[in-house]
Amino acid sequence: MKTVRRLFYRDIVSSVLFVALAFLSLFFFIDFVEELGDVGKGYTLLHAAAYSALQVPGHLYELAPIAVLIGTIYALARLAQSSEYTILRTGGLGPGRALSLLAGLGLMFATATYVIGDYVAPWSERQATELQARAMGKLRLGRTGAWLKDRASTPEGERSYSVNVGSTGADATLQDIRIFEFDTDGRLVRRIGAASARIGDDDAWQLAGAVVTHWSVASANAQPVASEEKLASLSWPSTLSAGVVASAVLPLSTMSTVELFRYIGHLADNEQAAQQYEIQFWKRALYPFACLVMMALALPFAYLSARAGGISLKVFAGIMLGISFVLLNNMSSHLGLLRNWTPWIVAAAPSALFLLVSLAAFSWLVRYR
Repeated sequence: MKTVRRLFYRDIVSSVLFVALAFLSLFFFIDFVEELGDVGKGYTLLHAAAYSALQVPGHLYELAPIAVLIGTIYALARLAQSSEYTILRTGGLGPGRALSLLAGLGLMFATATYVIGDYVAPWSERQATELQARAMGKLRLGRTGAWLKDRASTPEGERSYSVNVGSTGADATLQDIRIFEFDTDGRLVRRIGAASARIGDDDAWQLAGAVVTHWSVASANAQPVASEEKLASLSWPSTLSAGVVASAVLPLSTMSTVELFRYIGHLADNEQAAQQYEIQFWKRALYPFACLVMMALALPFAYLSARAGGISLKVFAGIMLGISFVLLNNMSSHLGLLRNWTPWIVAAAPSALFLLVSLAAFSWLVRYR
């Protein structure tokens, strides 16, 4: 059994690594060509190459199940074409044992995918974002910037805050800050605008170039009176930590599973919509198990005879299956967000569907072929 395991694992691992390398080379070239459009704007060819290289771990995480599927299909189809798999079957390699062998290897691939997706890829994506910000001077956060909410108890009563961050600087400072303070009745009582801000160890925001506008009401029927003051610096106490702010201003791909979980808790505490982040959390948690599903989906190809098509045809079928898995995975996320479906069901549905299809095909081939 050790010899069979060594044969399986050696062929499959080498095939998966070859497929992954081919895909990553293609994606690196595409990213590099896309980055060339920014060269000359404080951005050099070296920056473009470094940025594209830092995107590689994220691409590897996304492509891991597809590489596992295509590589395993290629290795098993080659064993079947050379009649080695037929000899192994006559030597006692039953369907259950073959499935358990692939399941063990699938768990190894799933573990590697989890480590890459939860540790390596978020770090490299964060480094790529910081590299781009340093080269271009700042990182824009879309037309409206990033919005956050906060609550605090003050001597005047409960206060709620809406915070807008327009961009981030190359030195990790927050820029174009706007803070809107509301009282318990939802009235705007103060607005703080600042050119930049830094978050201290006590989560207090140190604002530079602050302009504070107060609205005060002398009586219930009177119109609010506005007063404005300019301050060179202002300390604004907040519960918005550096980690929460980073989760809001940086792309989702830079967040690990733990960081997503904490940010979802922050959104829930402030009564903000967290559906998008919950779906991403469950996708991040369940995505590595797609490698197991791809292993099960590849096994039926070993039971197809040479008359059912050559290796190239089977590899092409594997590519089509991998593309359909990616499309279904992305489509389920968008549909779940639009229809407000349960996040863990949205994340698990594509893998569960492909697992059922693979087991049904495997059972039919073993029984009738």
